[in-house]
This record gives sequence, C-alpha cells and structure tokens, in this order.
Amino acid sequence: MAAQATTAGAPARQRLVAAAVASFAARGFHGTTTRDIASAAGMSPAALYVHYASKEELLHEISREGHERTLRIIEAAIGSSPDPATQLARLVEDFVRHHAVEHTTARIVNYELAALAPDHRAEIDRLRHRMDAAVRELVERGVAAGVFATDDARMSAGAVLSLGIDVARWYHEGLTRTPDEVAAHYRELALRMVAAITPC
Repeated sequence: MAAQATTAGAPARQRLVAAAVASFAARGFHGTTTRDIASAAGMSPAALYVHYASKEELLHEISREGHERTLRIIEAAIGSSPDPATQLARLVEDFVRHHAVEHTTARIVNYELAALAPDHRAEIDRLRHRMDAAVRELVERGVAAGVFATDDARMSAGAVLSLGIDVARWYHEGLTRTPDEVAAHYRELALRMVAAITPC
C-alpha cells in the first residue's frame, strides 16, 4: 500500500509522517524539502517545526517505527510454533507480505539508511541486528534439529531477509501477483534454500 498524506482532520504528527513518506518516495530524502512535506500535509513550514526539528527527525521516526513493526512480525512468527520449518514458513510469508503491502514505506525504511544521523543510524542498526540474530538463531536451531541443511546459517538467514526486503523495491499495485501470492512463492523458495524437511 503506497503511503499518502492523510486528510486534514488527522492528528498533525500523523499527517506529517504520511506526507514525509509520500514526499521521500516521490523525490528521495535529499530531494525533499521541509516545505514539500509541510505542503503535502496541508500545513505551513513553520508548523512542521512545532512537531519535528528536521526532516531527518521525520525519517528517523518512519525508520524506527518500520523496523520495530518488522521485528514484531519476526518474533511473532518464531513464537507461533515449536517446529523450525513452520516458524520459518510463517516468518517468510508474513515478512514478504508486509514488504509488498507496505512497499512505499518499506522502501524508505530500508533504502534511506545513509541519510540518518549517526546516533539514529546506530539505533536502527541495533534493531536490524536483532532481526538478523533472530533469523540466524532460527536457522541454527533447525540445523541442530535435523530439520534444515545448510553449512552457513548466518549467510542463509541473511539471504532470507534480503529476499523479503527486496520485494519493497520492485512491488507495486497493478502487478498480476497479489501480496499473498508473492508471499507464498517466497515461502517455498526460503524453505528450499535451507533444504527444509516440513512436518507432515
């Protein structure tokens, strides 16, 4: 779902975040001005600074909320079953569906990291490390249980996450494949990558 500026009746911060997503998606972070964001939100440039010190602060909020939501998706999938193959199947399906449905925001969250201030980037990197570690530990548990077969759990986990993240780069409305169909296809690809033995 492409993010767009919300209606004038929405809370100011919500309108600004939605306007920033739409503006960053259309022009890129560096091509967007605070005036662009304020105008898309139906506000004056001065009103933006009541809520955010800069457009980088807006990007940080978008990135933090996006990464926290994605981490919750991963953790919920891992907690959904005691079986590593079932966990991985749900994780990939939910992760990919999220990146297809929220492709506009997900593109900004994943591909504008270099624009973050150092302290904000460090915070986001910690969240990304938790995601990487959770998926790596899942693959390692699957290997230890004889459910997965891979000689490099870290690389396999990174490949699984990269596949899902990249969906945000190319997915858009109007494709013949729905988010559910893409998610189901990627689920099977991921299970094959780790040579998963699925439960009967």
